[in-house]
Amino acid sequence: MRIFAAVLAPPIIFLLSFAVYSYAATSRLMDAQLHGERQRVLPRILARPLELRRGQSLSDRQLIDRLNDLGYAERATAEKPGEFAVGPASVEILPRSAELKGKIVRVRFPKPAAVRRASSRPAPRPPDRVERLELGSQARERLTLDAPVLSSIIVEREKRRPVALSAIPDVVVQAVLSIEDRRFYEHPGVDPIGIAGATFAYVSGRRSYLAGGSTITQQLVRNVFLPKFEGMTLEMARERSWRRKALEAWVSLVLSRRATKDEILEMYLNAVPLGQRGSFAIVGVSEAARLFFGKDVSNLSLAEAATVAGVIQSPSALSPFNNPERCQDRRDVVLRAMADAGFITAEAAAAAVEQPLTVVQRALESEAPHFVDYVGRMLAEDYPGLTTNTTQPVDVYTTLDLHLQRLAQDAVRGGLTNVDRLLSRRKRRGQAEAALLAVDPRTGEILAMVGGRSYNQSQYNRALVARRQPGSVFKPFVYLTAFEEAADNGQTGVSPASIVDDSPATWELDDQIWTPENYQQEYDGPITFRRALAHSRNVATIRVAEAAGYDKVAALWKRLGVGAPPKPYPSIALGVFEATPYEVALAYTIFPNMGIERPLSPIMRIERGTADVTRKPRSRPKTVARPETTFLVTNLLRGVMNEGTAAGARAAGFKLDAGGKTGTTNDLRDAWFVGFTPELLTVVWVGFDDNQPLGLSGSQAALPIWTQFMTRALAGRTSVPFVTPEGISFAEIDAATGKLAAPFCPEVVTEAFVAGTEPVEACDLHRF
Repeated sequence: MRIFAAVLAPPIIFLLSFAVYSYAATSRLMDAQLHGERQRVLPRILARPLELRRGQSLSDRQLIDRLNDLGYAERATAEKPGEFAVGPASVEILPRSAELKGKIVRVRFPKPAAVRRASSRPAPRPPDRVERLELGSQARERLTLDAPVLSSIIVEREKRRPVALSAIPDVVVQAVLSIEDRRFYEHPGVDPIGIAGATFAYVSGRRSYLAGGSTITQQLVRNVFLPKFEGMTLEMARERSWRRKALEAWVSLVLSRRATKDEILEMYLNAVPLGQRGSFAIVGVSEAARLFFGKDVSNLSLAEAATVAGVIQSPSALSPFNNPERCQDRRDVVLRAMADAGFITAEAAAAAVEQPLTVVQRALESEAPHFVDYVGRMLAEDYPGLTTNTTQPVDVYTTLDLHLQRLAQDAVRGGLTNVDRLLSRRKRRGQAEAALLAVDPRTGEILAMVGGRSYNQSQYNRALVARRQPGSVFKPFVYLTAFEEAADNGQTGVSPASIVDDSPATWELDDQIWTPENYQQEYDGPITFRRALAHSRNVATIRVAEAAGYDKVAALWKRLGVGAPPKPYPSIALGVFEATPYEVALAYTIFPNMGIERPLSPIMRIERGTADVTRKPRSRPKTVARPETTFLVTNLLRGVMNEGTAAGARAAGFKLDAGGKTGTTNDLRDAWFVGFTPELLTVVWVGFDDNQPLGLSGSQAALPIWTQFMTRALAGRTSVPFVTPEGISFAEIDAATGKLAAPFCPEVVTEAFVAGTEPVEACDLHRF
């Protein structure tokens, strides 16, 4: 016996020593990783705060959607900050913001009109607007709530939205526990029963790899902790082998000793992989709730919670987007498991099984992924290290208006559907693309950005980097150059009423002959500057550029600082050079700003901890042209909207005062429209990525998208007049001759002039 003990003692002592050493070493690694996980805070990108105002065009359903964007939970009665309750023609909100915390916000809507019993007609639907806004018992004109989270800072193309365990509803936790690890709160991190079954399958040769038996703790170790061990990649950590399984079990046992069960569960629910959407990995139940159902996790129904839990087993094979039938079958398995575990009744499970699987197909697009990518790149370039390995909360408050973003996405989607229909009639192959950029011209803040038809299909941001010929949207800068040159040289004969010849002509440059044509070969002969721009006459505009100087036109564009300066050739007048929608939007900010260019920005402010991060502006506002000359062009662009190539916007229902310009490039390759009010400027581009001709004009392809977006974005607003600078006068002008109107002139316009440049001759064409 002594000999036997003497033989066994050394290996036993060695094994015990090794176990103690291994536990200590693993504990040190685990403690360091746990400290990092506990301290790590994912930086967030947030949209503009939700603003409510009396008279705002908003329905109760739209308000509920926006509160859901903020992560507010709908309850029968709002009792805690972050909750809201829906009543008849009203919504009660308990805000989270420090300024409003503890005070009830009531948003009241018009009540449906009463219907007399004798009437068979249905009650008219009340208008979608905020009738009354209250804070406590006091009426308010305007209130600002929280800022909705667009995304965490994306690392390795992962979208995640970490939340505390207390913010995850019981129904989600119960669904996950019932299907993934029912004994989670009982075992020490490894479930012996599950391991025994998996081991038998491996030893018996029924599987070539170890399968099953993984607890929630083991899954967390596999996805989060093992990849951080020295020399181990994520692929190695997820490899299904006996060696990896043994290491996983050991680390799981250690983790269970170093962290509480609730800590482990919270980390797991925030780190579990739940599939792919476009180029993004969906990580965590909160992000899955947003991308699957367009909801905050706190608002998931029983069936939706079971869906999220069911996807965990195989995120790709059980994707609700790609395999809805298999996903629904798995959901039903989870519901039965919840009933079997006693979390819900059999009746509740049966009722949930009867519900259809309904997911939000375009939830990712509604979160402005192209914009989020843009902000992420800007942060990496301008603030290196700000968003990496941070233990302080970093919140990036952006300029994006989430409501306008969704309107923009809808407008692009609807507009491209119409373009597809037009192209199919002409038997054109391929799908056209589009970009939309909306900014506040007063500040340069980017309010909405759509980079293409579908972010899932292509992450290429056409709004930022697609370089195309701007075509006729450049023409306003030709007329601005003419007015600027006249002002520089003291010429009084150049004004919006000036006459230019719009007859066919040929230009020769460097032994090359160029004979440009007007659209559909329509020529007007002598016409005013106003009519030439309103109807986008090519030949007339080239003559204006020629008189002002092609080099002067190029110099003006160079002063704007938007891309490489174009060559001073006659073709510059027709926008035969390249620019992006972003650059076009930047250039157009001068018109509602009386000659001042406002740099475009996606960021309002950055907070790190309790302090603001000093902003690093890439550029500053600059004066490009005189207020008076810029106003003349703005006034001409109002005519484009009212009686020119963009008059279709008026016919489609856009009524506010605005200026704009259509753009169609050579061979109908690209379609543009740029339009603006004093408060909102929007650029739309439509074309093919391979630069083949679209075959549609700006008024056919781009203008309808702009009109739908602007009409809805400014719904309920009244017209805001463009500011008239000092030094501007107005006169009644005959539209045909550009001279002072006489009593018998059939078409008279009220024209703006720089004081001292008004015509002095009366019209002698219409005498009777």
